[in-house]
Amino acid sequence: MTETPVSRLIPRMALPCVVSMLVTAFYNMADTFFVGMLKSNAATGAVGVVFSLMAIIQAIGFFFGQGSGNFISREIGHKNYQEASEMASTGFFSALATGVLICVLGLLFLEPLAYLLGSTDTILPYTKAYLSVILLGAPWMTSSLVLNNQLRFQGSAAYAMVGITSGAVLNIGLDPLLIFVLDLGIAGAAWATIISQFVSFCLLLVGCTKGGNLKLHLSHVKLKPYYYLWIFKGGLPSLARQGLASVATICLNQAARTYGDAAIAAMGVVQRIMMFGGSAMIGFGQGFQPVCGFNYGAGLYHRVKEGFWFSVKVTFVLLLAVSAAGFAWAPQLVSIFRDDPEVIAIGTAALRFQCVTFCLQSWVVMGNMCQQTMGLTVPATFMAVARQGLFFIPTVWILALTLGLPGIQMAQMVADLLTFLCSVPIQIWVLKKLSQPQK
Repeated sequence: MTETPVSRLIPRMALPCVVSMLVTAFYNMADTFFVGMLKSNAATGAVGVVFSLMAIIQAIGFFFGQGSGNFISREIGHKNYQEASEMASTGFFSALATGVLICVLGLLFLEPLAYLLGSTDTILPYTKAYLSVILLGAPWMTSSLVLNNQLRFQGSAAYAMVGITSGAVLNIGLDPLLIFVLDLGIAGAAWATIISQFVSFCLLLVGCTKGGNLKLHLSHVKLKPYYYLWIFKGGLPSLARQGLASVATICLNQAARTYGDAAIAAMGVVQRIMMFGGSAMIGFGQGFQPVCGFNYGAGLYHRVKEGFWFSVKVTFVLLLAVSAAGFAWAPQLVSIFRDDPEVIAIGTAALRFQCVTFCLQSWVVMGNMCQQTMGLTVPATFMAVARQGLFFIPTVWILALTLGLPGIQMAQMVADLLTFLCSVPIQIWVLKKLSQPQK
């Protein structure tokens, strides 16, 4: 981790992460694809509505997973294995308990929650059917993400990949079986998701017992303010980023509902496509993070900078290729998930707008991951909230009021450009900080 050239080390670390992220993206894409075969804009829209809650569940998982994982990688770099082990168990069981709380509260307030997420009256029955099942899986959905992140930060990305990949393959097989063969409809898609994620959860638990990975045990949990402070510092950027992505989706659904179920369905489909397009970039960044953490903890700051620039260059080229393909084949991509002329027309314009600025995310995301892993909570959290919170939420409302549906379609493009302009001076400051002698 501290000697292999970063141009060889990061791709090796990143490959399992890229596969894991691409496969994770399939969870929602598979549901959207098979639910789209029900020939109902309302059903497709419901999956898009519930996606915002799933983003909250993921945000909780990333909060505990990234928070504990960043601490673990630095402490292993310092050879403090006892504290690393205690943090692993504390982060995992805390996430599991939070998932149980989300499940209970969500089921108690199911219908108000559905409306809050952006459901219309016509979408509501489908939303409740899908949402009620997804909530049952919240405990292991949150804790699976903790296991995935902790394994990555220990350098065991291959175990994380196997766990996530197995669940995704199972999900793709269960979707048609439960939706069409057993005639469960949209609820079948939800059952397929939580069953497959439970299988992933079990496999990831097994991965924690293999090799030299830190073992999880309830007796290792230490409810110390010290540990939760570090979880907060390391995980807050992820919580802010993922949580605000959920709030942004709710705002998007609320703005789009004025234009009917087709608009909600179209924007939901575009979100899935862009999420899949960015998955490889996120995965590559996740391969950079343990390299960044180990070398920062070991005081090898030149390797941190070298790894950052290498990751930015690779992901920029990747996103540029994805953007070109997305722009050229936008109608065909949207029609895969919902073969409806109105959905295709709305989704095509939105997808092409987003492709214009998509490659700028390479700098933004790699910089944010670098700041987060180094423990720079303030700049990392600011950049985490900038894209979907500081810029997208006000932008989508302002443009919706002034330009109508085209404003909604171009809101993400405008927000991405503003985020990039903010991120440049912040990350340059971080790189200069790494060049200075550390006290």
